[in-house]
Amino acid sequence: PPHFKDISSLASWTVSTAKPGCSVPQLRAPSTSLFWQSDGPQPHHLNIHFFKLVEIAGIRIYLDFDLDESYTPTKIAFLAGTGYNDLQEWCVMQFEQPRGWMDVDFSGQRRWPVLRAMLVQVQIRENHQNGKDTHLRGLQIFAREKGVTGLRPDGRESHVDIPSKHVNGKRKPRTRLPEPQWDAVTMIR
Repeated sequence: PPHFKDISSLASWTVSTAKPGCSVPQLRAPSTSLFWQSDGPQPHHLNIHFFKLVEIAGIRIYLDFDLDESYTPTKIAFLAGTGYNDLQEWCVMQFEQPRGWMDVDFSGQRRWPVLRAMLVQVQIRENHQNGKDTHLRGLQIFAREKGVTGLRPDGRESHVDIPSKHVNGKRKPRTRLPEPQWDAVTMIR
């Protein structure tokens, strides 16, 4: 999407279980003919760890009912936090017969809408026809591109006024410095 960048490669990915040859490298591959296949009891989960706090602006997943049938997820929950101890569920998606890329719903996020997290967990809770194992063919995570630092979420530049000084009897024009953003996330390049 325009004004978004894929930050999936900045994270460390782990899965709850996987069949040999159907793990994280296959899920991360650009081809949707490859997939992650779980190998164990439900719920299956995928953990995406970032080394610092990131502002996630979009997530999309690729599912294909025609190819996967009973391996196709019908209920997926998304959790986020700074670690395992503070994960909070922020979205649950349900599917009938999904095909193709689907955007995860961010409408429940209060801020702009972005998700600030270091850990995103994707839990596959149910499969079509009560299938045991699951197939996930693709997952991408996006952040907004920031062309200029010091921008507020509404796009305006933020400044703090500095008192003016007199120089040689003349008043020096006020200088403006960017407002510090102590809780801001560092820019991802």
